[in-house]
Formats: sequence, C-alpha cells, structure tokens
Amino acid sequence: MKQPWIHNAKTDWWLILSPPFLILLIIFLFQKQIQELESSYSFYTWLFLIVFVDVAHVYSTLFKTYLVKGQVQKRKLLYWGIPILSWLLGIALFQFGNLTFWSVLALVAVFHFIRQQYGFMRIYARFEPDNWSKRIDEVAVYAATIYPMLFWFKTPRAFTWFVSNEFSGFKKLPDYTGFITVLYVVILIIWISKTVFDAVKTRKLNIPKISLITGTYLSWYFGIVYFNDDLIFTFLNVISHGIPYIALIYIREIKQKDNEQLNRLLIFKSVTGIFLFVGVILAFAFFEEFLWETLVWKEHFSLNFTISETILPFLIPLLAVPQLTHYLLDGFIWRTPKNK
Repeated sequence: MKQPWIHNAKTDWWLILSPPFLILLIIFLFQKQIQELESSYSFYTWLFLIVFVDVAHVYSTLFKTYLVKGQVQKRKLLYWGIPILSWLLGIALFQFGNLTFWSVLALVAVFHFIRQQYGFMRIYARFEPDNWSKRIDEVAVYAATIYPMLFWFKTPRAFTWFVSNEFSGFKKLPDYTGFITVLYVVILIIWISKTVFDAVKTRKLNIPKISLITGTYLSWYFGIVYFNDDLIFTFLNVISHGIPYIALIYIREIKQKDNEQLNRLLIFKSVTGIFLFVGVILAFAFFEEFLWETLVWKEHFSLNFTISETILPFLIPLLAVPQLTHYLLDGFIWRTPKNK
C-alpha cells in the first residue's frame, strides 16, 4: 500500500516517529550514565530539554499563526482573544492559590499532549475508511496516554509536570488503579489483535500509523509508569512531543508551501533557512526562560533582585501566556473543514 507519510519515509521516521524508540533504547543502554547526567549536569539537561525543545516547540506555532501574512487579520478574535483570555484566566486561577493555577495549567498541558498523539494518528490514518478499525485505533491512542496519567494521579512519582502536588486533588478518589490496569491491557490486546487481523486480511500495513501508536504506548508507559525517574520522564515526554511538533510545523507550514504562499517566510525554506527557523524558536524560548528564571524561579541563574509578592499573581500568569496560548490555539489551528 502507499504509505501516508506527511513528508517522506526518512523525514517522518527520524523526526516524528523514531524519538520514543530511540530515547527508550538510549535509556535502557545507558541508565547509569543518565543518572550521572541528572546529578552532575542538571543545568545542561534543563537547557536542552526544557528550553531548547519543550519551550521552543511552543514558539514554532508562530510559523502557523502570527508570522503568517494575513492570518491574524482573518481571525482577529481568535489570535488576539486567546492571549488576553489566557492572561485573565491565569490571574483568576491565581486568586485561588499558586497550586490551583499550576494544577489547572498542568491538566491543560496533559490534554494538549494527549490530543497531539491523537492528531498524528488521524493524519496517518487519513486515507483509511472511517470504520470500526479506526475507532479501535482512536481508543488505543487514548488508552496509551490516559492510563499512565491516571496511574500517576494515584501513585507517588519522583517527577512533576510543573510543581509538586499539582495532582494532589486526585489522591482523594478511591483507588482505581487495578481496574484501569486491566482495562489498559485489554485495550492493548484488542488493538494488537485488530492490527494483525487487518494486516492478514488486506495484506496491507500502515507503517507510520502503527509506529506512532506503538511509540505512544512505549513512551508514556515507560516514562510515567515503569520508570520513576525525573530525567527519564523528561527525556521521553519532552523529546517525543516537542521534536515531532516542530517537524510538523516546518514540513506543513514551510517545506510544503509554494513560494507565493510563504511570502515573507520564504527565507526559511532553504537549507540555511532550516537553521534560521531553529534559531528563531530557540531565541524566543531562551528569552522566555530567562524571564522565568530571573523573575520567578531563580533555580539555574539569577540577577539578584526580588519581585514583590503583590506583583506575582499578575506576572506569573503573564509569563505563562505563550504556553497557555499554544495549548488553546492548538485546538483551532489544525482543524480542517469537513468537506475537505
């Protein structure tokens, strides 16, 4: 069968599909070295994983939205409304406490991460009929992502999404881990059986879709459930999410558009332009984290001045605007009309 690659087999494999497999292989081969990396080089792991991948992927969205000529004019309410709404929502949440703010932001982030995997699955299944087989794929993706999170909510983990105790509200619920584990295994078995049955029956194999779902199972299970390690979770979580997203933005919004469509973004289409594209999103990411570090966290470096406590309920939501805007905008910018 003709494989439904987004760009081509090589690009899709290395930038979209392979990250969870490669990172997991590295983790199993070099666990001892990873522990040393975590304890001795925390600044560099933070700089690469958090700043240059996680935060950078947020700013890659600019190349599908605010940097595209005429895009803001077409959807003014969306593009101006969501950042303003994000800030006001953040301020409102902060009135209920710092933990409430971060807990809600973490849940929105989790939803965003889950929906990204679903979105990639839909892209790779775009040529398949809308039938029971596709429904099983959808359920499988949600099981692969939701189960580890539900497990995390009820089981102490050595890592956080943003801050400590962000999911503490779920600990009051009755213990459901046994039930959801059985359900998770059953869904996985059904998906594997369905995939094998389809392959035998049709003599066709959708390689990128199967790789995407398998990688999702592996990265979320081993990153959250199997290992209980902060750096391993960050490696699997951030790389498997951020790199494919950045690649998708570049492929769809620059590489696959003609020169007339690109307009002022044409400079990013050449080989040199790829490095410029990466440089732009890294610059935005570093500037944001510089503000977070110097004004709020002061964990990796500081300018030795203190922000008034009365300003923080407005400043922290303001600094979170790019991230929350990215999460919320993502629910709109990838939608396509049903008749297409």
